[in-house]
Amino acid sequence: MPTGKSAQSGFTYLFVLMLIALIGMGLVAAGTLWSTDVKRAREAELLFIGDQYRQAIRSYYEREPGQPRLPQSIDELLEDRRGVEIARHLRRAYRDPFTGKEFVLIRSPDAQGITGVHSPSDGRPFKVSGFSAENGAFAEATRYADWQFVFTAPAPTTPVAGASTGAPAP
Repeated sequence: MPTGKSAQSGFTYLFVLMLIALIGMGLVAAGTLWSTDVKRAREAELLFIGDQYRQAIRSYYEREPGQPRLPQSIDELLEDRRGVEIARHLRRAYRDPFTGKEFVLIRSPDAQGITGVHSPSDGRPFKVSGFSAENGAFAEATRYADWQFVFTAPAPTTPVAGASTGAPAP
């Protein structure tokens, strides 16, 4: 059985090994928390950017109330030249925070223009509740590509047959 200095160096060696193992476990835990935090920040950025696109499409649509129409491209949201002054409904063409690629455009069923955008990412979202009213459908989404930021144009109002026109009844 070793005595003296050689016995002490064995305990020191074990202590250093345990310390390195504890530091490694701490770094793994910190890395996991960091990656989760980064993913949540990217989700928040995706929600912000998607809302920016939705608001830009709404603004473009409502610019000429007598003749509302949807944009044909993102460039029209960046520079709307329909009026006397150039309108900028969108500050810049944003990229998807998860993939770095351009957003996928959602076209209207009748091909009259762009109604929204969605992410090309197939990642699984952390956020599954607590969405705004406009984004309420995102609660059932299984991937980020299912988060579709769509502007729904109001239905045209047509007078109902037999409805009062405001004139007094005979």
